[in-house]
Amino acid sequence: MKIKLSVIALVGISLSSTSCATIFTGTQDKITFNSTPEGAKVFHKGIEKCTTPCTVKIERALSKQTVTFEKEGFENQEVKLVKNFNAVTLLNIILGGAIGVGIDAATGSLTKYSPKQYDVELKANQQ
Repeated sequence: MKIKLSVIALVGISLSSTSCATIFTGTQDKITFNSTPEGAKVFHKGIEKCTTPCTVKIERALSKQTVTFEKEGFENQEVKLVKNFNAVTLLNIILGGAIGVGIDAATGSLTKYSPKQYDVELKANQQ
């Protein structure tokens, strides 16, 4: 009986101190970017990530995240990435894992990007 209680206690402590969302869903999301016309460069945090059409992993973060589409002869277009609550975080809350919730918050895993695809129509520069 003592062994069973010890195992249950150990499992409970382990689960409550883990960062469930970080472990189960990671810290990045694959997002697809399309533009009309194609061939626009996609920048995130000032770093070129890809050229449309493309799919790239974007780090999650609690702060506002944007990407910028740039193509010569067209106006730059900034798009805010939409985030939703990551339900896996509820495992930490239910199991009492304050440490895990803190880790999920620090890694941005409390949220996830949704939608996973952005389609942008670029406007030609007015000459």
